[in-house]
Amino acid sequence: MRHVSVVGGGIAGLLTAWALSRRGVKVTVFEQGPLPNPQCSSFDEHRIIRHAYGTMPGYARLMPEAFSLWDRVWGDIFPAGQQRGYLETGLTYVLRGDNGWYGSTAQSLDELGVAYKDVPLDAVPAHYPMLNCDGVTRVVETGGAGVLFPSIIMTALVAALPGMGVQFVPSCTVTAVDADAGEVVANGERYRADAVVITAGAWVDRLVPALKGIAVPSRQAVVYLAPPSDLASAWATAPAIITRDFTGEIGGTYTLPPRQGMRLKVGDHLFSRRGNPDDDRVARPEDLEVLMASLPLVYRDFDRYTILERRACFYTVTEDERFIVRPSGDRAWVISACSGHGFKLAPVMAEAVAQALTGERDGADIPAWAAPA
Repeated sequence: MRHVSVVGGGIAGLLTAWALSRRGVKVTVFEQGPLPNPQCSSFDEHRIIRHAYGTMPGYARLMPEAFSLWDRVWGDIFPAGQQRGYLETGLTYVLRGDNGWYGSTAQSLDELGVAYKDVPLDAVPAHYPMLNCDGVTRVVETGGAGVLFPSIIMTALVAALPGMGVQFVPSCTVTAVDADAGEVVANGERYRADAVVITAGAWVDRLVPALKGIAVPSRQAVVYLAPPSDLASAWATAPAIITRDFTGEIGGTYTLPPRQGMRLKVGDHLFSRRGNPDDDRVARPEDLEVLMASLPLVYRDFDRYTILERRACFYTVTEDERFIVRPSGDRAWVISACSGHGFKLAPVMAEAVAQALTGERDGADIPAWAAPA
């Protein structure tokens, strides 16, 4: 394998280029916008990375490899002693009710040797003064978790990859991929390579029609906040926080604390499974309806927070929230349907496809491995 085209310059595409170039493969990355592209699903201020995966223990078992590969990425894209793209903060789960989530999570963390502990409910207000404790039945602090900084990581990858032999073709329109010939048509010009990897995110079903209705674009929304001044110091040392509501009273939320110059960010777990990824990225009232109804129930005195920005992004989701990583035709692979898990696990999926393309791994097992039970 001497030359691979990668269609899509989000995190999956950039890390696929990284994994292949480390093996001496020439890589050309095609991206419809600038690089990095602020419209892509990957580009954001921060994302959670964690070992705790609830009732999806298969993904929990992939996380040690993800952390290891991220460390390898840092070594290639950041000069020694300079900023990394990850900060360990821990992750606290705030539960209302349970559906077996705790038992499954505890079992996975025990298997992986990751520490976790309950916070006594009467101690929660002192430890987490920002939380609304009404209806909370359990608070669990977990290790092996923290915050990834996508904008920093992707900018560093774009800066580093040309030195590893990667060629970029930004601001181009890919209209077709011939998966049997290894050919990409971009801006009317044909580009031939030994293989193509399609990592087109929310646009993937336009290039791989077989995924129509399976890997579905999903318009998601987040809000960036400024906390009230009396809670600023608590937020400055807070972990990432995920609320899981198994009672049906409120929607679940995830919260990224303000770190390394990034803002406090909150989103919800509800997939909209609608929207056109060509649309703008300003969140509309209908995008935020569930989240804005949930936040006063999650955070005490939420009306005292200042909303700095309402932003929409697009995930690509499947019914079971699992990756699609599989061959397409004789000379192509697809990496898709991250369902919100894409950034943290991107180096794992990219490494697997690079191994398959270079003959280090039998690719036949990858589709099932990438969508573990």
